[in-house]
Amino acid sequence: MVTEMQKGALSTRLGIPIIYGIDAVHGHNNVYKATIFPHNVGLGATRDPSLVKRIGAATALEVRATGIPYVFAPCVAVCRDPRWGRCYESYSEDPHIVKMMTEIIPGLQGDIPANSPKGVPFVGGKTKVAACAKHYVGDGGTHLGINENNTITNFHGLLSIHMPPYYDAIIKGVSTVMVSYSSWNGVKMHENHYLLTDFLKNKLRFRGFIISDWQGIDRITTPPHANYTFSVEVGILAGIDMIMIPFEYIEFIDDLTSLVNRNVIPMSRIDDAVRRILRVKFTMGLFENPYPDPSLAGELGKKEHRELAREAVRKSLVLLKNGKVNEAPLLPLPKKAKKILVAGSHAHNLGYQCGGWTIEWQGLGGNDLTIGTTLLDAIKSTVDPSTEVVYSENPDSNSLHSNEFSYAIVAVGEPPYAEGFGDNLNLTVPADGLRTIQNVCRNIKCAVILMSGRPLVIEPYVASIDALVAAWLPGTEGRGIADVLFGDFGFSGELSRTWFRSVDQLPMNVGDPHYDPLYPFGFGLKTEPAKSF
Repeated sequence: MVTEMQKGALSTRLGIPIIYGIDAVHGHNNVYKATIFPHNVGLGATRDPSLVKRIGAATALEVRATGIPYVFAPCVAVCRDPRWGRCYESYSEDPHIVKMMTEIIPGLQGDIPANSPKGVPFVGGKTKVAACAKHYVGDGGTHLGINENNTITNFHGLLSIHMPPYYDAIIKGVSTVMVSYSSWNGVKMHENHYLLTDFLKNKLRFRGFIISDWQGIDRITTPPHANYTFSVEVGILAGIDMIMIPFEYIEFIDDLTSLVNRNVIPMSRIDDAVRRILRVKFTMGLFENPYPDPSLAGELGKKEHRELAREAVRKSLVLLKNGKVNEAPLLPLPKKAKKILVAGSHAHNLGYQCGGWTIEWQGLGGNDLTIGTTLLDAIKSTVDPSTEVVYSENPDSNSLHSNEFSYAIVAVGEPPYAEGFGDNLNLTVPADGLRTIQNVCRNIKCAVILMSGRPLVIEPYVASIDALVAAWLPGTEGRGIADVLFGDFGFSGELSRTWFRSVDQLPMNVGDPHYDPLYPFGFGLKTEPAKSF
């Protein structure tokens, strides 16, 4: 597809190659067989920027394997309210951790040369891709966590919480910046000349290009597209260089041409946009190598990348509880046991394990969306061959007798979602999951694995649980969970988000004066690897 599009572009009068971009936000997540890495919320819990850099490099190879040279990643949002449906795309509520994780940019694009001027985009050749820091700026700070809503804060709040990752991204040579749908104090970011031009381009000396979000300029008006000529005018004059238009591109071309012909938009603004887009295309080597490189096809979903994802899963797991009061720790679990129970909606559901932005925009349920290993499969391949593994998604308490099972592993959590579809004012574990926890943990020693894009309300159930693990949205490599559950590796993850007691406390972030979490930011019990006999 990319080759056919490129042929068309190169056959035009000027022969300028197109730049094709894709959302590769946790690996090359739209493509069958690609390695799906943990979502950013889990990577934040690793506190490991070098790991994230390696994930960037692996993602770049898998994206290039399908002929694509540009990714709309990383999301450097600082999510301040877990009610936001994109909170799992944010590494942390703490800007320091998000800054740290901008190391994914040199992973995706390559390391910027030592003598390179700061703010100039850099892409290191055919195995690397152009990256995109998004969504500029304040996307993670909206009122009540409502997607695309209004971030109400003063300039100091904007600069100290939401802007820091962009400083690092620009210094590391990020090629593009995507504008946020959200507003700052009532002004849409897509029309904010001060923040796009005066601040990002002139003050921070960003020399790449600014791209809109999908139909971003349409949403300047309420309802969207109500006055498109106005949207084109204020969006372009604010400083956006490339407009992401899924459908109405002919209308855009006509409106923009008319605005330039009538001198409403000066030619100098067009020149600035063209200069920036060409600079990125030249830097990437698109003019020399416009077409996909077929020799990279084997990079997609390759073993080394799956091993890397498995390592990321291990390091992202946060152990919240290990053993009831006055009882011995439950984890690590013994591999050799007479009979064990595996239960819950997320135990054998690859789609749920991966979350949103996987194959489909909103993600999918089930096990036939792509190639990967569910937690159940991982458990079966990890335990001793003599251990009987019984799987029941929703066991009823009558069928459970504690003398029958040595222990139970219960995996529950959120179904997949993306963007505004994930906005949630309740943040409860779905009812079937709570039923499974209550039925199983009443009868059997249980380790509960919570797969979710954010902390959820769990305080009422913690007392009945023997061990509790936050596994976030781990992706295709479920073996990483089994590696740690059974003690081949220790637990090392630390919360990159505050685990609240009740939604009434939100927003509540580390450093707030009224800070009374269930588990504080940075919490995470550690275990040593089990001795193998």
